[in-house]
Amino acid sequence: MAMAEITVRGAGIFGLSIAWVLTRRGARVQVVDPNGVGAGSSGGLVGALAPHVPENWNDKKAFQLDSLLMAESFWAEVRAAGGVDPGYARSGRLQPIADARGLELAHQRSQGARALWRGEATWNVISGDSVEFAPASPTGFLIHDTLTARLHPRLACAALEAALGAYDVRVVADAPDRGKVIWATGWRGLLDLSEQLGKSVGAGVKGQSAAFEYDAAALPQVFADGLHIVPHANGTVAIGSTSERIFPDPASVDEQCETLIARAVEVLPVLRDAPVVSRWAGVRPRAKSRAPMLGPWPDRPGHFIANGGFKIGFGMAPKVAEVIADLVLEGHDVIPVDFRVAASM
Repeated sequence: MAMAEITVRGAGIFGLSIAWVLTRRGARVQVVDPNGVGAGSSGGLVGALAPHVPENWNDKKAFQLDSLLMAESFWAEVRAAGGVDPGYARSGRLQPIADARGLELAHQRSQGARALWRGEATWNVISGDSVEFAPASPTGFLIHDTLTARLHPRLACAALEAALGAYDVRVVADAPDRGKVIWATGWRGLLDLSEQLGKSVGAGVKGQSAAFEYDAAALPQVFADGLHIVPHANGTVAIGSTSERIFPDPASVDEQCETLIARAVEVLPVLRDAPVVSRWAGVRPRAKSRAPMLGPWPDRPGHFIANGGFKIGFGMAPKVAEVIADLVLEGHDVIPVDFRVAASM
């Protein structure tokens, strides 16, 4: 059988992950991105692979659960192939519980996790006194889940690039389409698609983040006051992020980032004397449906879309890559209804 030829346009987390799975399945792949690897929102700092709450179950949450459970083996294979560590660890997450109602909900969700997470992870209520790196909690209790993981976005993209390179697949700045084409072109791709379809299917939301020099690599991440606080293996703790719908400069860091830093110190005072070693700003692709946008490009045979990861792109990437590969190589379509392009039209 002839080897399938595929062009992947976009070298962010969706494009690289899809290219990797296609390559492992025997396709002949080229990756094209004029800006290089991880040049958009995939080149950020945070890397929180966090689940939705285990209640009101739907296809999006089930898809995310599958992807989070696939992540350990996915990233281990990438690391083994290319020799670059993506910084993956299923380190868990802590969340403070604000009041009695929140405590009641946390216990209910613990039962939900037992029913829905297939015995693969837990969602427990624990005492805040029992945990290092714990945020202050008005009730004295924390939610601790063991499904949440982390990776370093830049290292993850570099790891995928290296793994693809081991199979002689390179990211190039420009090349003509070869075979079927997968468009994983981020927020600007959503704008282009909106223009071509004559209706808005998504846009960009700017985010800013920062990283402290503080070694907490073995500890769980924290979600508090709307902040993700993520210890990484490289001795930094990343924090993020803002959500800005209006932004004159997509890449500028401003006072909103400084506010993030101040809030992080309030949540975790142990960071007070830690130097801030990096600040970042970029624009994340948000589909109109708020779910990833996957599937055939309307009225363009042989062209496919993989976009709209927004805040959950890294967590969704392993399964997104598998279902796109199933569709493109085998015509096997298992994309949830809410993820289809029509859901954002």
